[in-house]
Amino acid sequence: MVRMRWVLVLLLSGLGFVGAVQAADIEGVQEHGLITRYPGQEILWQQIENYMPFRVPVGEVAGYRTIKDWIDTQGRVTRTFYRYKGTDRTFAEFYLNYLRALQEQDFEILGKGVSPSRNGVHVGSRSWTEVYFIANPTTKPGEVGTFFAGTSSSGGAGAIVAKKERAAGTVYVIIGVEQHSADYVGTLIDIIEVEAAETGLVVVDAEAMGADLQEYGRVVLDGIVFEFDKATLKPESDPALEVIAGFLKDNPDKSFYVVGHTDSVGTFAYNSKLSNDRAAAVVAALQERFDIAPDRLEPHGIGPLSPVFSNGQDTGKEKNRRVELVER
Repeated sequence: MVRMRWVLVLLLSGLGFVGAVQAADIEGVQEHGLITRYPGQEILWQQIENYMPFRVPVGEVAGYRTIKDWIDTQGRVTRTFYRYKGTDRTFAEFYLNYLRALQEQDFEILGKGVSPSRNGVHVGSRSWTEVYFIANPTTKPGEVGTFFAGTSSSGGAGAIVAKKERAAGTVYVIIGVEQHSADYVGTLIDIIEVEAAETGLVVVDAEAMGADLQEYGRVVLDGIVFEFDKATLKPESDPALEVIAGFLKDNPDKSFYVVGHTDSVGTFAYNSKLSNDRAAAVVAALQERFDIAPDRLEPHGIGPLSPVFSNGQDTGKEKNRRVELVER
């Protein structure tokens, strides 16, 4: 029987990111302030989306690539993959420490499971993990791929699905651990912060802007709202404009394209002009109201040419109507 070394993982009540980055972490990552790492872990992959749909699994596998019970939500999503190298600790220690820390911080445990074998239908099994990631695929390659790839020496796995109601809003945490090899324990922590999405007050976040620009070279400017079929900014856009202006002032050496996008409804010529006019309206607001230098922002509109979702459904059309900041 393995003797457990209890090293409690601290869960903090506030939002934000822990400022310190460990020396072995990959460049450009910032650990989320809600959960700190198990001592000795290294961050080898991270993906942050300021606003996206997410499916939280709360049941076991009920059939081929099927989990019966889900919670469909949306919000800011932070996905971080950690590696622990060494033979002195097993995946079970990581699992039990994270579970105990969540329980002590009054998280509601919606699902949990751990097994020395990755087979089966329980929460955390290989088949469960496969269904979970089909529903919530990672769009950025990297070390997280090891979470799906077994090796000749791979061992057990486990997962925890938890929820907490806070003053800042609902947060879901999904933690998966796996014994990738005798000296490699992988941990993926997904954090979904829901409140802004539920209230309809999603506003671009300065830290998420920086992370997206570093990863992708572009960021969607959430919270920018126009009058229907017009390029007139609505008052609801003011909080987002303030955040964007603050980000620009904090990064005075950077210049950007402001790119407007539309869905596919209407003619190409009409949508091209509308998207260009909307991009120009954002640039004008930032220049006139926040004193952003004219040479730092260049507006363009590309209409329906770069959708992020299918235009076959209303939800896809809504996501395709957007304004992005693209580094130049």
